[in-house]
Amino acid sequence: MSSKAEIDVVTAEFFGAFDNRGGKAADLDRIRRLVLPGGVITMTGPQFTVWTVEEFLEPRRRLLAAGGRLAEFSEWETSERTEIAGDIASRFGEYRKSGLLDGTPFEGAGTKTIQFVRTADGWRIAAFAWYDHQP
Repeated sequence: MSSKAEIDVVTAEFFGAFDNRGGKAADLDRIRRLVLPGGVITMTGPQFTVWTVEEFLEPRRRLLAAGGRLAEFSEWETSERTEIAGDIASRFGEYRKSGLLDGTPFEGAGTKTIQFVRTADGWRIAAFAWYDHQP
């Protein structure tokens, strides 16, 4: 499998980790496998925040849990460009998301950037950041 194809798979797994449609549990533990220990996660915008992997996961676990505020949630990449140089890669992509927040349907879109490194176990995420487009 080519490096680009491997990165495509990791990216799809990353987006899929948050999916809790049909009553299934979001697989947030997958994030620990996809993101390197010490990885940096950043949300831009009015509530600019930087997290470690564990700091990022805990509130999402509550939000996406059965009976949590966010149900029938999914997000997916709609376009991307990926540049690979040896054992590093950068992906810049657009995404959409939808679900029920506190029982009310919502949809959104944004931009994510993901930094990858090739490890002995394959491509992993070193950092990611996102910006939610405002309606």
